[in-house]
Amino acid sequence: MVLRIFTVLVVVCVVQLLPRCDAASAHIRSHQHKTNGNERLEDGAFSPRDNYHYVDGEHHNEFDHEAILGSVKEAEEFDKLPVADMLTEEESKDRLEDADSNEDGRITWEEILHDTYGSDPEDLAIDEKLVSDDKATFDMADQDKDGFLNTQEFKAYTHPEETPRMFPFLLEQALDEKDTDKDGFISFQEFIGVKAKNENKEWLLVEKDKFDHEHDKNSDGKLDSTEILAWLVPSNEDLATDEVDHLFAASDDDHDNRLSFEEILEHHDVFVGSEATDYGDYLHDIERFTDEL
Repeated sequence: MVLRIFTVLVVVCVVQLLPRCDAASAHIRSHQHKTNGNERLEDGAFSPRDNYHYVDGEHHNEFDHEAILGSVKEAEEFDKLPVADMLTEEESKDRLEDADSNEDGRITWEEILHDTYGSDPEDLAIDEKLVSDDKATFDMADQDKDGFLNTQEFKAYTHPEETPRMFPFLLEQALDEKDTDKDGFISFQEFIGVKAKNENKEWLLVEKDKFDHEHDKNSDGKLDSTEILAWLVPSNEDLATDEVDHLFAASDDDHDNRLSFEEILEHHDVFVGSEATDYGDYLHDIERFTDEL
């Protein structure tokens, strides 16, 4: 139990430190359509970060890797680095420079549009709804309304769920997409949306249980503004606890509520990699690896 609590504390520290690095080091998470698909619920509302942690009941190892490194692209680049350079490379990543094509230290909507969707008009037409949502997010993030995003404004755009002044906007977005009867609340039926039509009974039961016991804090059968924000912007502690639980479930082979060195090595892909073979070259020298730990 002590080990589990310690692990939660460590993960909380990681979760709190990484997202709050300079905005330039944060990848466009909710707007990363080209690489990872749109991290929103199928019917358009803003999606919590862990939406892709499990896909069709399968654990998504890449989520763990990205949770530590901050993005899909950074995780892929991290995989290719020598061990000694991994942390240095991750810390030095400057996502702002990637989008800032004219290198003036500011981001325009046109630069974001090109960086996120590319220059193909057909892609823009296909993603018209996403483009519209992203433009609204850009306008809200642009606090001084000068048509550019500085470093802090860019963070508000890429990570609105970590920027308190953006919370009312996220709430408005969610209600606009989910609240079909426009009563200011989200019922369970509105919560699951049209996706429910393609799911089985087991999925519905799981979602109903989550709605009732995780999201509907006052048990009135609907989500009010506070509950909606808690769903959209879960606390770091909640995310860390969930992450520790699944790491133990995936790696604690002898079920002693402890993770041994051997278990961590056996399941290292769950912690920081997408495939075991990616790190084969680095883990073959067990004695050296043990000394470094």
